[in-house]
Amino acid sequence: MSLALKRLLSLLLSLSLLALVGGVVGLKLGAPVLGTWAGALLGAVWAGWRDARRAGRLMRWMRGNMEAEAPRDGELWGELAYRTERALLQRDQRMQLERRRREEFLSAIEASPNGVLLLDADEQIVWLSQVAAVHLGLDPERDIGQRITNLVRTPAFVAALQSGSTEPLLMAGSQPAQLLLSVLVRRYGSVGQRLVLTQDVTERQRNEAMRRDFVANVSHEIRTPLTVLAGFVETMATLPLGPDDRERMLQLMTQQTRRMQTLVTDLLTLARLEGSPQPAPDDWHPVADLIEQIGVETQGLSRGRHLIRLPGTGDADLAGVELAGNLSELLSAMTNLASNAVRYTPDEGRISIGWQLRPGGGAVFEVKDSGIGIARDHLPRLTERFYRIDGSRSRETGGTGLGLSIVKHVVQRHGAELTIDSQIGQGSTFRILFPASRVRVHRAVAEAAQAQELRR
Repeated sequence: MSLALKRLLSLLLSLSLLALVGGVVGLKLGAPVLGTWAGALLGAVWAGWRDARRAGRLMRWMRGNMEAEAPRDGELWGELAYRTERALLQRDQRMQLERRRREEFLSAIEASPNGVLLLDADEQIVWLSQVAAVHLGLDPERDIGQRITNLVRTPAFVAALQSGSTEPLLMAGSQPAQLLLSVLVRRYGSVGQRLVLTQDVTERQRNEAMRRDFVANVSHEIRTPLTVLAGFVETMATLPLGPDDRERMLQLMTQQTRRMQTLVTDLLTLARLEGSPQPAPDDWHPVADLIEQIGVETQGLSRGRHLIRLPGTGDADLAGVELAGNLSELLSAMTNLASNAVRYTPDEGRISIGWQLRPGGGAVFEVKDSGIGIARDHLPRLTERFYRIDGSRSRETGGTGLGLSIVKHVVQRHGAELTIDSQIGQGSTFRILFPASRVRVHRAVAEAAQAQELRR
């Protein structure tokens, strides 16, 4: 049975009872009909007053903050109050859920490396993420409601907004950050709102430029000796040459072939370094043996043209000292620095190869020369692939332009640091700073070596 029907039956029953009581009273007074109507009227007034009072309490609750419990007077008004209270509670729960979902959605957008900016139909900022604010030099709070074209005035961006272009455009970001941005504008909604997505492509463009330069440089480095070889082959095939000319051409061809072999070897070394796991931290090698081998190769390359100074066999910083890492990589990096010193130091110049323990742990491998030196503005780019200060001189000395890049990769893989100090005409100093985790000293061996040196 419905609540309305129950309420109607209850009201009719009440009126009937009051009408009956009124009829009995009227019968005693000699007016039964009048008493019946009077009882029914009194019941109706009483029922109306009771309902009005309950409705008033419900209305007062609804006009207030509705934080207190709703009145539960009677079946009809109590039920109405209960259902109203439940509907409000469900509405609040839905609003909290939507608010929580919105906050989670905005948090997800904030976590994105890309910037997001929402515009209304009048190009005014409705919302923007912190990343978008950094990209475009905006304030996430102050600039809400501002017209975007008053804040970002790049012509290409303004044109994309006005034309409705959906193609991504490249533009400079905020001035302090010096960013290169990819900006995409999309329409959404039914009244012309726009979504602006910004992405920092500075590193991508730099890598792409480096890739293009790398391909161009490799092509150039290989094409030059190939052109020379092709010319010599054609000359030997078409012209009658004497033994001396043939021997000279064969020597030049051998030289160019070795140059290409060296280039390919260096490229493969770089590829291996970039794709292989980090060297083991527990593969220890005596530093004295490393320095000795580096000295032999350096003196062989110099052929007595330079004054080369090496640490003594009894040097306290070498006795019992071991270095952890990949032996071939360490030799390649250290020898590369020493070889560069030989190549770029004039005859009778001085080259010093040193090793020193650091007070706080770790050690320093150093190659110092009295060569031609390097201008300060070239120093930050020396470890880039194929970067040359003087291309013609580098080719004359047999360099491929990849040596210092290989050194940088080896140093980074061993957790070390490469530093370069140089001045024009005053020589250069290259240092590899090894961390304490890669250096250890056997105290017993070191003390025995020191005692032996003292006995001498």
